[in-house]
Amino acid sequence: MNNVFVNRTLNMKRITHIGLDMDHTLVRYKSKNFEELAHTVMCRKLVQDKAYPKQILDLRFDWKRAIRGLVIDQERGNILKISRYMAIRQSYHGLEPIPYRDQNRIYKSVYVDLGDPGIDKIETSFSISYANLYAQLVDLKDKHPDQYPDYKQLAADLNKVLDSAHRNDSLKGEVRKNLSHYIIKDRDIVKGMRRYKQHGKKIFIITNSDFNYSKLLLDYAINPFLKKNETWEDFFEFVIVDSRKPRFFYGKDQFEKIDTKTGKATLLEGPVVPGVYQHGNANKLTEDLGLDPHEILYIGDHIYGDIVRLKKECGWRTALVVEELDAEVAALEKAKVLEEKIEALMSKKVPLEKKIDELISESIETDGRKDNESKIEKLIIKSKEIDKKISPQIRSLQKLFNPYWGEVMRLGMEETYFSHHVERHACVYFARLSYLFDMSPRTYFRTYRRLMAHERGIRG
Repeated sequence: MNNVFVNRTLNMKRITHIGLDMDHTLVRYKSKNFEELAHTVMCRKLVQDKAYPKQILDLRFDWKRAIRGLVIDQERGNILKISRYMAIRQSYHGLEPIPYRDQNRIYKSVYVDLGDPGIDKIETSFSISYANLYAQLVDLKDKHPDQYPDYKQLAADLNKVLDSAHRNDSLKGEVRKNLSHYIIKDRDIVKGMRRYKQHGKKIFIITNSDFNYSKLLLDYAINPFLKKNETWEDFFEFVIVDSRKPRFFYGKDQFEKIDTKTGKATLLEGPVVPGVYQHGNANKLTEDLGLDPHEILYIGDHIYGDIVRLKKECGWRTALVVEELDAEVAALEKAKVLEEKIEALMSKKVPLEKKIDELISESIETDGRKDNESKIEKLIIKSKEIDKKISPQIRSLQKLFNPYWGEVMRLGMEETYFSHHVERHACVYFARLSYLFDMSPRTYFRTYRRLMAHERGIRG
């Protein structure tokens, strides 16, 4: 089975350099364990730094409470799942689902503006704990209104403590103490990269993590699978840490060369050559390598920080890691039988609805034919009987996916805004980096012809 999914044609024979994000891309995390740690650390810091009630220390992390692609309405304390057109299709207030009628009353026909400063986007695995805890805090705020700040301040406080936890040693220190609990060692990734290097591909890293943390993870996850006396410093053409993505892709920050023995950085004079750096910018890197931007493929897991700005600013080719895909694809395979049953029932229901509409129209246009009333009533009964058969199939289908939010990539017949960005900005996407490296370094990834609405009845 091909585990690399193609949005735009990508000829790997033309790719000479492959850039990799580190966290969740090159180095795989045990995401559930890490997000549970982040949840615990945020609760602790809210109590210590923001004087929140100690009762939040008893909150338990629920991995299933959030998925990538959700957005948070800070003003109202709501978490929303939106379509590719930014229409709200599902919502929760804290931990409680918002009924469809209430959702319409609150938001009417307003589309979500993702540029609104009151909107938070859940775009990476590192945000799952944030969304989970925000929902829990909103729930506590509603139950104990005098003990917690308003919904917007809850979000602001959460952002501050999460940023602080990533900057200081709150999270990384715990990872350092128990690497095997948080980090996956994947021999296949190193094996695949070495194969690509044999074909002349140059592989480099661009990460926002600092040098010490990058060294920690690369020593642990990469070095064990390298040749004797070989280290990650020898294996990768460049390693660029503290890169400040997405600014790396559009800014003009200067490169600083890092002495890997001391960790000390000095301003780079001259062109970028193989080594370890911090900061820098993509334009200088492309120019110093003497490359056409289309000869570089960059792979990351953050749709905005790794892919969107890069695609808009640099012209590099792009690939996105969506680790949820393994579970989602497996669920889709199981869903096939149920979807076929639903489709078969709908093929019986749709003609009934069409006939009902025709009879109602005929009645209106002929001043009300009395014999139509009984016909319409019988057809409506038949339609409702089919609905009763469809409903349990839909419930069984929903159980295959996230119990709160369903599929990451879809909202029923519509795509989510997250899947729209994946389709628009990632040339290819996959659940694990090793899936790409399992493919031949000479693979020509081709996309399928997509049918437009007016073509489906003719070419479908």
